[in-house]
Amino acid sequence: MSASQRDIATVILARNEAPTVGEAVSGAAGHCARVVVMDGHSTDETVEISRRAGAEVHRDPGLGKGAAIRASLGLVEEPVVVFMDADGSHDPDDIPRLTEPVLADSTDLCVGSRFTGGSEELSMTFGQLIRTIGNIAMNVAINERWKVQLTDTLNGYRAARRIALISVGLKANIHTIEQEMVMKMLLAGYRVTNVPTHEYPRRFGDSHIKIWRQWPRFVGNVASHLVRRSRPVPKS
Repeated sequence: MSASQRDIATVILARNEAPTVGEAVSGAAGHCARVVVMDGHSTDETVEISRRAGAEVHRDPGLGKGAAIRASLGLVEEPVVVFMDADGSHDPDDIPRLTEPVLADSTDLCVGSRFTGGSEELSMTFGQLIRTIGNIAMNVAINERWKVQLTDTLNGYRAARRIALISVGLKANIHTIEQEMVMKMLLAGYRVTNVPTHEYPRRFGDSHIKIWRQWPRFVGNVASHLVRRSRPVPKS
């Protein structure tokens, strides 16, 4: 294990992902010191397979992806944390690409960009098209508000300085935490960047995001943060 890998923990969010979680764990393990699976109260063999693959498994609070991410920050001690999904859509070999800018102290949050990487999700269903259009529209609003040039703010595949995430006080319980994370980091004066990453269609089952039910929450989340005043926090 390299010196830089000792500073990285990978958190994998999983609920009923038995067919793919083992591969995600074993793939991530080669790029970090610790792999933690946050289990969303699975009813299949997700927990058993994760442990056999070498992951440390914790049951999340049961309130959604955001609550699982927030809980994970208190379970790892490595200074850099990677978040990835367990459904086979994220390529573990992209972990070095995500973590290098954080380890080099050139950014505080590095989000994988599906639009500049090798995304197969760009060959999409109608639901994915709506989600992509919404993503781009919100990127435009965020870029204009904070004068940045981000290409993807909703991708769950990302790496960050753990202490920075803790300092901004994340609150969301559901998938809106991915937007909240970007905007609160920018409000606090932290640096947010993108790097190209691969995105593949999930290999089994259906997405846990119900687009028509949750998109109003995403829009409301962006709108509420756009009007907030920036409050830089002391950097550590």
